[in-house]
Amino acid sequence: MSQSDANAVLAHHVRTLLMQAPASTLPMTYQQVANSLGLTPPRTIARVAQALEQLMEEDVAAGRPMIATLVISRRGEDLPASGFFEKAVSLGRFPHDPAQHSARYAEEREQALQAR
Repeated sequence: MSQSDANAVLAHHVRTLLMQAPASTLPMTYQQVANSLGLTPPRTIARVAQALEQLMEEDVAAGRPMIATLVISRRGEDLPASGFFEKAVSLGRFPHDPAQHSARYAEEREQALQAR
């Protein structure tokens, strides 16, 4: 299986996990996603992050809220890692101004929760 095929399969599993998770368990951390899917080292968090970026691309292309907003870093203020924001900006979903990211993230996460 190629790397892109493996990433697509993992992205599908991540989406399914986030769609089916009880609302009370969301948002999940990257580590919780990795553990829930039974991922083992090496690069478990990096693989989750790559799968989330693929989901972001799919959701933006389909005009859906980004389900990746339901995964956060365990470091910080209940926000995803910086790569999430970089990707959201590059996809045109978030403004370039980092000062606006937190508020925009909260909006997007609420939309993603409602759309599940």
